[in-house]
Formats: sequence, C-alpha cells, structure tokens
Amino acid sequence: MRSLPKLGFLLLALVLLGGCKTAVKAPDIPEIYRLPARYEGVDRNPVIVVPGIMGSILEQEGTGVPVWGAFSGEFVDPETPYGAALAALPMAKGVPLSDLQDDVVSTGALDRLRFDLFGLPIELSAYANIMRTLGVGGYADEDLGRAGEIDYGDRHYTCFQFHYDWRRSNVENAALLDAFIQDKAEYVRQQRRERFGETDEPVRFDIVAHSMGGLITRYYLRYGAEQLPSNGSLPEITWEGAKHVEKAILVGTPNGGSTDSIHRLVDGLDLSILAQYDPVIIGTFPSLYELMPRGRQQVLQVDGVPTEWLEPTDPSVWFRFGWGLAADGKEAELARILPNVPVDQLKEIARDHLEKCLQNAQQFHEAIDRPASPPPGTVIELFAADSEPTPSLVLVDPATYEIRQTQLRPGDRTVLRTSALMDERVGQKWVPRLRSPIQWNAVTFIFSDHLGMTRDPVFTDNILYRLLEAPRPTQRETRNGL
Repeated sequence: MRSLPKLGFLLLALVLLGGCKTAVKAPDIPEIYRLPARYEGVDRNPVIVVPGIMGSILEQEGTGVPVWGAFSGEFVDPETPYGAALAALPMAKGVPLSDLQDDVVSTGALDRLRFDLFGLPIELSAYANIMRTLGVGGYADEDLGRAGEIDYGDRHYTCFQFHYDWRRSNVENAALLDAFIQDKAEYVRQQRRERFGETDEPVRFDIVAHSMGGLITRYYLRYGAEQLPSNGSLPEITWEGAKHVEKAILVGTPNGGSTDSIHRLVDGLDLSILAQYDPVIIGTFPSLYELMPRGRQQVLQVDGVPTEWLEPTDPSVWFRFGWGLAADGKEAELARILPNVPVDQLKEIARDHLEKCLQNAQQFHEAIDRPASPPPGTVIELFAADSEPTPSLVLVDPATYEIRQTQLRPGDRTVLRTSALMDERVGQKWVPRLRSPIQWNAVTFIFSDHLGMTRDPVFTDNILYRLLEAPRPTQRETRNGL
C-alpha cells in the first residue's frame, strides 16, 4: 500500500483526535416522548414499580417507629436490644417461615433515604430516578396524587409503587404482589369507566422491577400467588401472573445471585456511622439467602483448594465454618432478638432457622431456574450494567473461616453481567451463544453501577421507548389482524 506523506498523517491524526473530543449530547427526552406521554387511551397499560431489597420503608405497626428508611429522630438502632428485636424477623423451632410474623409493616416505597450526619439532615436519592423517568413519560403516581403532593389534574393515575417487607421470602411477596395487582386492576377499571365509559378492554400492567424486585416479578409471572410446597417439591408453572402482565422490565436484577449476599449473611451490614446490623439480625431474613449464587456457578471455594466448590445453600457448609446463625459465641446477640427464650435454647433455634432459610432458598432457586417460555402476549426485558468490576468469587480462609470477595468481572459492582442474564455457561463448558432459562425479548447494557444506571439518559430513553412506543405482540393486535 502506498504510504501517505507526513502531512497526511498529521491531518489524519488531528481529525481522529478531534473526533475523540466530540461531546456526547444527551437526547431531548421530553420532546421525543411529548406525544406518547400525553396519550391516555384504554390500551395504555398502567405501570407498577417494584423496588429491590431495602427499597421499602419499614415501621412498627401502631407506633410508627421507623425500622428502616430513616436514620434520624427515633429510628430503631439495631445495636440495642429493642432495635435488634424489631429489625430481625421472629424465629421459632419447627415453625414454617411464612408463619413467623411480627408487628413490622411496609408503609411505602423508599424513594429517598434520610439520615442525620453530625446533626445535619441528609437525603440520598434511591428510586426517585425511576419515578422521575416515568413522570417524563406521563405516568402519574397514584400515591403522590392521592396525597395531594402533585396535582395531576383530571388524568387517571397510571403508575403504582408496590412496597413490601423485603426481609421476607420473595415467594411471600409475590403473593402480596398478586393481591396488589388485583386491587389496582379494579381501581383502573373504575377510572376507565369514568373517563371512557364501559369497555371490555382487559386491564394488564407493565412492571418495572429493580434488583431483587425482579426476582419477585419473575416468580409471580410463573406461579402467581402459589407458594412453594412444604414437601420441598416445585409448584407447577402455570404462568398465572403473566395473565396480568404484558411487559416485565427487570433493572439490575441478580437472576443468578450475588456474592454480596453471602458477604452480608456472614459479616453483617455495616453502614458506617449510621448503624451496624449483626449477622444474627441479617441471618433471619429469608430474602438474603434467596439472593445467593448457585453452587453450579463455582462461586464459593476454600482458598488454596481449587478443586473444592461449595454449595451456598448447603446447611453443612454454614455449620462447618460457623457462619451467620451457626456462629459460636452469639448468645448475647441472639438474646436481643429472642429475649424470652432460655439461653440454652438460643443456638438450637438459630440453627433451625438457618436450615429453613437455606432449604427455602434452594427450592426458590430451582423454581425460578427451570427453563420456561412465557405465554404469547407477555415479554421479559432486561437492563443491566456491565462496566464496573464486580466480585465473582468468594474465598474461605482455611484457618479462620473468614471470607473475602475476589476475582472481579464485568457487572455493576453488585450484580455480575452474567448473573443479570442468568448465563448458565458460568462454571460450565463455554458455548458461543447465551444459555439462559429466561427468554429475554430485549437486553440493554448501561455503563454505570447498580443504582447509577437509573440516572443514565440511555436508561431513560430506552425504557420510555419500551413502555410507550415499542410494538407489542398483544391480543389486541392479533384481534385486529396486525
């Protein structure tokens, strides 16, 4: 090939460098979606937002004392006996997890986290970004409208926030989501009658679910309100929930689990100067175990023993290393959350609860990991981040049994790219195309972290397109011959 003169190389370099410096402009989202955002016909689906773990406000029923969602004023300090007892779920030997109830309830979705720092009130935005995006798309939040915080005029409400007690099993919360959807469907039918007269158009919803909220959504689509059988078997996949959902959009969902959940269960949750949650407290939450990775993904290993892969949901692993509720010397912490139980029974109750949580998690994993295609008219889509180094391996120190997260791979710092996709090639023989039990209709990758992706204009633009403009293979179109 003929060489360019030196001046030609210089000009080419200047052009390329100039191109690299060109600023990327964000789209004019309000202008792009101006018309679809204003459309309020009966064929526009209302949206339900499902937050992830720790994304709902928890309070003591009756007193209104904040258990989670505010770290100022009279918030519950988990390092005190009173606070620990409120923050933890009840434990009792031989009692099913679903029967272990307390007086803590969810009172709303946590759009902002409020706390005091050296006497100064601080707010951190949590799910407000998702609500702000939906607001641009013309989705009016029902709770805000009823409270009079925002005047939506005569528009019917098209957006609902599903809040729940995120400490409990995702299966229990899927049943609550079903009841929530039934209630909101009747509300939407009433609003439609008032605005458009009688119509036989069925009420279906679109769901936007962040993080663990996506696991609740996936279970709900497959099984509706059906609980896991008590004999350890799996429920029949009926797609009962899919009858009410046309589009499920999962955002940063750990479909294959997260090593961070093992870390929290073993070492607790340290919020620095705000609060510290002991592993005994964290260990009472069935949901945390359901967030763990699968053993077949080869994520848990004794350091220096590369041939030994451990199953995170195997109780013998937890008893062997004395993790969480199986730890020795935790009588004082257990007594805080079980103040009326004799000391000699505390450890036995804790080990029983640990076994139940692990068995429940394994059954939950099997229920959502089975390959299955949703029925026609229901689609599942994913937004995931894959630009941040994310731990993919947990190593156990053979001497101290302490753990450390290591082996960074692409993800969002909390959820691996492969976990969001539920990539079954992990830990197995690699093949060229994705192998996943989830039939994805669309996948969008964002270059951000777990919460930051919801602030990205790429997220805003694409999610509004999916909700407002993307063609849908619905029964309405089939009926019209489209």
